[in-house]
Amino acid sequence: MELIFVGIFVGFLSGFFGIGGGTILVPILLYLGFDIKEAVGISVTQMVFSSLFGSFLNLKKSLFKIKEGLAIGLGGALGAMGSGYFLQVVPSYVLEWMFVAFVAFAMYRFFKAPAESGDTRDIPPLLIFVVGLFIGLFAISIGVGGSILVTPILVGFFHMDVKKAASMGLFFVIFSSLSGFVSLSLFGHIDYLHGFIVGASSLVGVYFGIKLAHRIDRRRFKKALILIYSVILILVLKKILVGA
Repeated sequence: MELIFVGIFVGFLSGFFGIGGGTILVPILLYLGFDIKEAVGISVTQMVFSSLFGSFLNLKKSLFKIKEGLAIGLGGALGAMGSGYFLQVVPSYVLEWMFVAFVAFAMYRFFKAPAESGDTRDIPPLLIFVVGLFIGLFAISIGVGGSILVTPILVGFFHMDVKKAASMGLFFVIFSSLSGFVSLSLFGHIDYLHGFIVGASSLVGVYFGIKLAHRIDRRRFKKALILIYSVILILVLKKILVGA
């Protein structure tokens, strides 16, 4: 029952904010007594469930175009493939602080940008692909799904509508979570039973999270995003400082 309630809660956050949820789910699972490898495996499984279902609901509402989502997702998948080499070239502590600095700057641009852009022009798929490539290389190298970068970049630098950007952030998680699920499965790090319980129950939360995200005013939605991204950034900072 605990895992069902946790799944619903994390699923709601995933659907509403357009995030994978791993940054929140892993600490909860550790508190419940799972070890870190089990927690990561369950978290990745949950992200597969929530990102697929959430993106399906967002597509039904026409919040983003599939060609844009595929462009940024495929770019992210390709970028993630280079993360191993990137880690060899750049020292971990330099990469971590570069990540924090860029997220902070992207969030500043996100804060300054309007919640709803009057510019309805499409961003060229090639440019979105390059953005995904950068996010995949940068984010996967530090062990986060990438949605924390997708929304602030699309809103702050390209002035995309905040709800459309959040939906593309959740779609981006499909690629990173599926890649992680396959990799962890091959090495025997997926707890399929508990992962399915959390993942399946998260669908209920995703449904209501997206339902609320569709109804809420864009300015309030943007303020909520700034709050959750600030919390995630603090958690990443804590991870860096504790690990230093």
